[in-house]
Amino acid sequence: MEEKVLIVDDDPSIQRLLKKVMLSNQLAADVAGSAEQALAMLRTTTYALILMDITMEGMDGFEAVEQIRAARNMTPIIIVSGKNEDYDTLYGLELGADDYVTKPFNPVILGAKVKALIRRNEQAQSSSSRFLTAGPFRFNKSTLRLQKNGEEIPLSSKETRLMAFFLEHPGQVFSKGQIYQQVWNDDFVDENTVTVHINHLRAKIEDTPKNPRHLVTVWGLGYKFIPETE
Repeated sequence: MEEKVLIVDDDPSIQRLLKKVMLSNQLAADVAGSAEQALAMLRTTTYALILMDITMEGMDGFEAVEQIRAARNMTPIIIVSGKNEDYDTLYGLELGADDYVTKPFNPVILGAKVKALIRRNEQAQSSSSRFLTAGPFRFNKSTLRLQKNGEEIPLSSKETRLMAFFLEHPGQVFSKGQIYQQVWNDDFVDENTVTVHINHLRAKIEDTPKNPRHLVTVWGLGYKFIPETE
C-alpha cells in the first residue's frame, strides 16, 4: 500500500470508520485529531489525499483547507462533514476542496470517490513533469518541497521560488536585476533584497555557506547555479 491518506477528524469512531474504508480500498491511512496536528503532519509527509472534517475544537476544517492551499499544497481534499447546508458545500469548494461528502456517508461510495480523485490527480501530474532534478537536488513542483541527497530542506515561500528559478536555469549567469524581475515579478529592482535571500538560501543548501559550491557568485555579473560539484 504505497498511497497514503490523511484522515482529519476529532471523533474516534469516525476515525476508525474512515481508516477501515481506506484499508478496504488498499490505501494506508494516518490520523490527525485536530486541524493543527494535520498541518504539522503535512509539513513533513506527502499524502495522496486528505479527508477533512469541519467542526473540530480549535481551528476548524475550513481554515485548515485555506491554509493548506495558501501553502501551495495541492493534495486533493475531500471534506467529510456533518454540515449539510448548500452554503457549507460551496464555501468548502471555493476554499479549494475537491469534493464535499456529508455524514452519514456510504462507505462504498466514499471509497470510490477517494480512489477516483487520487487516480485523476496522478494522471494530471503525469501529464507534465512533476520534478526538477539537478545534481543532489530534487524539487517537487506539486508540493514545492526541496530535497538534497534525499533529505528535505525547509524553505520560505520566496526561497522556494528562488530555488525553483535556479533549478530551471542551471549553469546560467543572472544579474541581481534579472533575478529580482523573474522571482519577485517586479520591474523595480531591490538588489539588497536579492543578496539577503541568496545568503539565506545558501545557508540552507550549501555544506559551507561561506564557500558556496552550488550557488556561486560571478563577480561583476551576478550569480550562477551549479548543480554538480567536482
